[in-house]
Amino acid sequence: MMMMRRIISERATCVSKNFILRSSASRFHGESLDSSVSPVLIPGVHVFHCQDAVGIVAKLSDCIAAKGGNILGYDVFVPENNNVFYSRSEFIFDPVKWPREQMSEDFQAIAQRFGAMNSVVRVPSIDPKYKIALLLSKQDHCLVEMLHRWQDGKLPVDITCVISNHERASNTHVMRFLERHGIPYHYVATTKDNKREDEILDLVKDTDFLVLARYMQILSGNFLKGYGKDVINIHHGLLPSFKGGYPAKQAFDAGVKLIGATSHFVTEELDAGPIIEQMVESVSHRDNLRSFVQKSEDLEKKCLTKAIKSYCELRVLPYGTNKTVVF
Repeated sequence: MMMMRRIISERATCVSKNFILRSSASRFHGESLDSSVSPVLIPGVHVFHCQDAVGIVAKLSDCIAAKGGNILGYDVFVPENNNVFYSRSEFIFDPVKWPREQMSEDFQAIAQRFGAMNSVVRVPSIDPKYKIALLLSKQDHCLVEMLHRWQDGKLPVDITCVISNHERASNTHVMRFLERHGIPYHYVATTKDNKREDEILDLVKDTDFLVLARYMQILSGNFLKGYGKDVINIHHGLLPSFKGGYPAKQAFDAGVKLIGATSHFVTEELDAGPIIEQMVESVSHRDNLRSFVQKSEDLEKKCLTKAIKSYCELRVLPYGTNKTVVF
């Protein structure tokens, strides 16, 4: 069993008295940092992963307090019988008193002291957004959802391009949207013997991570090694599992009562990478095939966009060999 220990527990005694914890981290879970908190102070977020040791929380909190920053939320996870430490903090600060470059140096010094495996800080109002490319096949429900959320400013990314192994007519809703917003669409036809991965790698070389928005091609180990960055996938999680063509139809015919979707990191082992987000929904005998499929697609859209948002907000950290910590 894993045990979550909040900063408001016994570790609170280590926290500097130079700042006030305004609320628990749970208040902020799933919410974007709001730059309107103060006309002067702006928000930042920091995640930390190292071997567990005495004084980590104190050093991190003192680092923020010493520069006049104030912690708004702090989450800590130390697995039972596993000597590792994870934390995520949300704070506000004055960029005049604590310049962005100095902030990185200050957190890096603490990372070196504790031999951190991971120490990342982001300031959403200063740092560039993550650059991503979207890959998809014939189905475009996940793409449409992401494009609309991006347009509404609810997805903190820059979409550099869309790549598909299916050609789309220029007068379709998706193509008109992409053209209107200046997002390139690359039709890269694939065959069983030629996945054209070198061409895709060239198209995505300047991105920060990739999103497979129902891309029905298997990425090879060579592609993943060549890209060298994270790839996030979405696939149906129909219970029980149905493989092959038309899994929704198979599940509908079998009369399943629960459907789902899973978003995960892509690894060389098919659909077995670390899980980021999962969602489920009940179905019943009252659902026809159309409503059944609609519910399944809706879950996929929600699950994928939530996973991407969590990733961009530094809520996702690797845990062990095939797990994640998601704050």
